[in-house]
Amino acid sequence: MSIVPADALVVVPTYNEIENLELIVRAIRQHGYRVLIVDDGSPDGTGDVADSLVADEPGAVSVLHRKEKGGLGPAYTAGFEMGIAAGATVLCEMDADFSHDPASLPALMAAIDDGADVAIGSRYVPGGGVDNWPWHRRALSRFGNRYAAFMLSAPIKDMTAGFRAFSAAALEQLQPASCDAAGYGFQVEMAWRAHLAGLKVIEIPITFRDRVRGESKMDTRIAIEAMLLVTRWGLGRLVGRLPWSPDADRRPTSPQD
Repeated sequence: MSIVPADALVVVPTYNEIENLELIVRAIRQHGYRVLIVDDGSPDGTGDVADSLVADEPGAVSVLHRKEKGGLGPAYTAGFEMGIAAGATVLCEMDADFSHDPASLPALMAAIDDGADVAIGSRYVPGGGVDNWPWHRRALSRFGNRYAAFMLSAPIKDMTAGFRAFSAAALEQLQPASCDAAGYGFQVEMAWRAHLAGLKVIEIPITFRDRVRGESKMDTRIAIEAMLLVTRWGLGRLVGRLPWSPDADRRPTSPQD
């Protein structure tokens, strides 16, 4: 497998990111990768900026307009489906606010090129880190990742990371449209599914930087929702009740279904 930039698609979900969108798209395009903006009906005009970027670079930049804010998981799922249908062989998740450095994209793509099914930009492997976070946010993030890895018995250091690359074949196997989580728990669920499916997951060290412009979408409710889902999945795992199987799409359908 030899990935060229035209094979790869960076999916960027947006909601009220008018201050960041043009800058992040330009930064991604400097590496030659195509960009798909998935806008969830942003009331601040982000969708209009997306349309202007598409007009500037048709074919290289595209946009999927969704009517309302429907959650991170469904936004990525819709983007993945559109990208795979358009022929992308590698699809990358990335935030719009520069917390993920576009300069790290080639390293994620190279990991897929070298045989990984999933490449995670990780804060918690040697060489990774976080800038501009207060101590309590660092502690909460580390605890959340360790708790998820423990409850789900997954050997991934950064289960909640949102900077990832997937091969198209891996995404088709992981079936993101069937995920339980709509919010940030989607990242944990997809990482766990990759482990359950026996996919090759590589963690690439990155430095996560807090946003400078715009408002964060993370809040206490979202964090609690993700923690409750992890607890439910973990307890189910202990009694042998997994919410998903990598063979689920190959199970025969009964006449009653």
